[in-house]
Amino acid sequence: MPRLISAMEGFGVIGIVILAGYIAARFRIGGPTAQMVLNRFSFFISSPCLMFAILSKQPIQDIFHPSIIVAFASALAVGALFLVLNSLFFHMKAADAIIGSLNSLYLNSNNIGLPVATYILGNPALVAPILVMQQALFTPVGLTALDVSTTGRFSAKEVLRQPLHQPLLLGSIGGIIVSAIAAKTGHYVIPDVIFKPISMIGDSAVPMILMAFGMSLRGSKPMRKGSNRRATATVVLLKNLIMPIIAFLVAYFLLGFRGTELYGCVVLAALPTGQNVYNYAARYNVGLTFARDGILLSTITSPVIIAVIAAVLT
Repeated sequence: MPRLISAMEGFGVIGIVILAGYIAARFRIGGPTAQMVLNRFSFFISSPCLMFAILSKQPIQDIFHPSIIVAFASALAVGALFLVLNSLFFHMKAADAIIGSLNSLYLNSNNIGLPVATYILGNPALVAPILVMQQALFTPVGLTALDVSTTGRFSAKEVLRQPLHQPLLLGSIGGIIVSAIAAKTGHYVIPDVIFKPISMIGDSAVPMILMAFGMSLRGSKPMRKGSNRRATATVVLLKNLIMPIIAFLVAYFLLGFRGTELYGCVVLAALPTGQNVYNYAARYNVGLTFARDGILLSTITSPVIIAVIAAVLT
């Protein structure tokens, strides 16, 4: 059971760093703004550097792997399924339903995806296609839908500008461009004196992300009275169970993936909901509790699902 052992070892590494963050928050090490500082530094500086360093060295054909089809199809399916279930059972307002759909389909490709890809799948570049797809497609569409549902107005300019506000996307695109140039010219065009500090800064991204997440767990109490518990349970079920099943079906039967390719697709589909969804809910002041509970519960249950996937696909 090498994959299961590898998954457990990977979660052990991830869990210890998260625990360090939780302990730091518990004893107020770093003060009340420590989590915010770690999150902002990793989001705006470390993670873009990491994605640039990884992708610029990655062969261009590996970046645009057919696995992106699996990620797109499975995400679109569960997002649409939640909207159908909402119309049948939950009857939430349009903006809240959009948050529920994003909760169901949006992968945590950064905070959890990067560590999982690094320590469990052994290749952090595997999250790059998902990250580009989400930031360039799902984020603009989701925010546009929220904008229309809350204000009644549509701004094409804001939709087109949205990807430019995503540092991770910019770092990824920069890395892809350098990779394409390297494939065309036959040599890496970034000198070591520039690449090495970028890579060094990028190496700090994963531990900062995990410690910041650990800090966020202190005092978290999901599913409080008055929250929409049925809808929350539904998004967690869709995200952590239905999405990996759809990913498996698409990867195995439609694309013919086997072995490591199949395993990677299904594990990444089992990642928890991205914390970006809470940011979007806060931006429009809709579904805040719903978004937070879905993210927290999917994050707690995701390791169990990934461990099962590792055991089944070994």
